[in-house]
Amino acid sequence: MNDVLNIIKNSKITFEQKVVSLARYAENSIEVLNVSDYIKKFKQDGIVCDLFEGNAPYRPRYIVPDYEKFMKNGSSFLNIQPATNLWEAIHNLLIFYKHVPSITTMPVYLGNIDYLLNPYTKDNDESYLAIKLFLKHIDSTITDSFCHANIGPVDTVAGRLILKAMRELQLPTPNLTIKYDDTTSDEFSIDAIQTALVTSKPSFANNNMFSKDFSGEYGIVSCYNGLKVGGGANTLVRIRLGKLSKLASCPEVFLNEVLPEAAKETLKYIDERSKFIIEESGFYSSNFLVKEGFLEKDKFTGLFGIVGLAECVNNLLNATDKNERFGHNEKANSLGLQIVQKLNEIIKEHKSPYAGDFFDNNHLFHSQVGIETDENESPGCRIPVNEEPELYDHIVQSSKFHEYFPSGIGDIFVFDETFKKNPDAILDIIKGSFSQNMRFFSLYGSDCDVIRVTGYLVKKSEMMKLDKGEVVLRDTTALGKGARDNGKALDRKLRK
Repeated sequence: MNDVLNIIKNSKITFEQKVVSLARYAENSIEVLNVSDYIKKFKQDGIVCDLFEGNAPYRPRYIVPDYEKFMKNGSSFLNIQPATNLWEAIHNLLIFYKHVPSITTMPVYLGNIDYLLNPYTKDNDESYLAIKLFLKHIDSTITDSFCHANIGPVDTVAGRLILKAMRELQLPTPNLTIKYDDTTSDEFSIDAIQTALVTSKPSFANNNMFSKDFSGEYGIVSCYNGLKVGGGANTLVRIRLGKLSKLASCPEVFLNEVLPEAAKETLKYIDERSKFIIEESGFYSSNFLVKEGFLEKDKFTGLFGIVGLAECVNNLLNATDKNERFGHNEKANSLGLQIVQKLNEIIKEHKSPYAGDFFDNNHLFHSQVGIETDENESPGCRIPVNEEPELYDHIVQSSKFHEYFPSGIGDIFVFDETFKKNPDAILDIIKGSFSQNMRFFSLYGSDCDVIRVTGYLVKKSEMMKLDKGEVVLRDTTALGKGARDNGKALDRKLRK
């Protein structure tokens, strides 16, 4: 009971943060999952991690509603009729967002907001005011920057006004991605880049790759997770490859013995967590999002995540000199690719009754961005901070891994403020990256206050408040502070 009292008495968190903390404490006070001794041991050792989802998962981790269907039909449960103007459209969406859960208790996906709002939008002061208030409301009420919206690929009036408002407001929530392909105008792309150099968003998603992987409509949610619209992910369990590699005496033993066993046990654990949500929690049988067709169970799956590929490779090769390490050496890069390909094969061979028919009963491979407590474990397949090669080499090396991660992988590039005078150069870099099959490209300016940590956004000024012991609005500020202190997330190579 002392833990409960400590939460109640904590003067450094908000009321809402206390409520969430108390709910998580209650959930974790019971044991309902059938977890193998192998996974229990690996969780205790920090090798396998379920990212604080709780002992009794009662909602999917990531939910991606069909917002277009909602805008067209309204909702009988919420007593909402389809909108007839922009103010009603915004009003309807803000109500709906309140009822979309996730692992954070708040929505991690807000839809293609430019397409949702554009039918009601005019290029005038009233539309701009409405959109600006819409974004301000989201930032002040969805106080978690894993909340993610999409725009594009086609240039719209609403899309331009959203970018303009984000430049003016400079708020961390919502995160934003532009879906980019040949239909995206250079003018719209430059507008997006100029916005990202000021406020670290939007990122650029390779629309052709994602559309192919998801057979059409998809959403970029949370950090950069690609998921099917109308579905989502029941759970995300990850392996810390750097720690796992220390159990192998050589690369061959790792690839043929240690890695396969760990992967297969993790897939069983993903199944067990998914099973409880599907068969025991009641979410799919009772929630109005499912009953009204905004979600379909067959469009949900599980996510198999990895972090620390670089450390894994460097450990297995005993690589201490930079020229021998992952990101700089062909042998190291090749071993990294072998590890990813091996895992991809194992994941595709595993057919699960708890992965939807849409995904051919497979869970999806995810390059996870890490958490604030990770030390000596780089996000996903990224090259460690302070070891990044020159930009061209970095893109070529990184792109080779992107095809294997339909549910998300990405790299972050920090550009000198002089690029504000030449955003066309960054667009050329993005076009070149996508021609190399890079899936996701994030950027921000070196002088931004809103910065991209590992995949989510925080304000440096808010982290400074937290350093002083002040209460801050967004819980992700604390996560960003941890990633700054433990993972050197703000020390990335500056591109000049």
